[in-house]
Amino acid sequence: MHVLNDDTLLLAPTVTLLDRLFTTCEVELTYLDMAINSKKSCSLCVGSHCDRPCNNLCTSGGHLIPWVDEIRYLGLFIVRSHTFKCFLDHAKRSFYRAVNGSFERIGRTASEEVISELIKSKCLQILLYGLEACPLNKTNLRSLDFSVNRFFMKLFNTIRYPDSY
Repeated sequence: MHVLNDDTLLLAPTVTLLDRLFTTCEVELTYLDMAINSKKSCSLCVGSHCDRPCNNLCTSGGHLIPWVDEIRYLGLFIVRSHTFKCFLDHAKRSFYRAVNGSFERIGRTASEEVISELIKSKCLQILLYGLEACPLNKTNLRSLDFSVNRFFMKLFNTIRYPDSY
């Protein structure tokens, strides 16, 4: 699967078909008096040939569309891989930022139940956004679990350090 990313996502099984699809879309866009912004566009390869170099796609204006290792599409980060894979580190970072920001504002003034509900309603969706589109393996699930559990360990003050046994 080959992907072209801007505000539109084009999928094709080969680079040749992606190039044809890209050219067709570019022609249709000119009819609408629109153009592809090559500075915001990129290509990504997913599949058995992802490690091989691919021919660059080129706009009608002569601008090359670069091949990249990671793209962001609708808030999800998709990575070049042999199988379709999402990169979760950005979501986890955003979750931690939201949790810490919320926790910093309310501190220990609210009850643990109120803080838990606040985090559940405001921050958990940041971590889980779009995951139904991503195939998750056990490692991904453990990583997401760890992120949530880490917050609760902080909330309930149950973080253990190796020398505190």
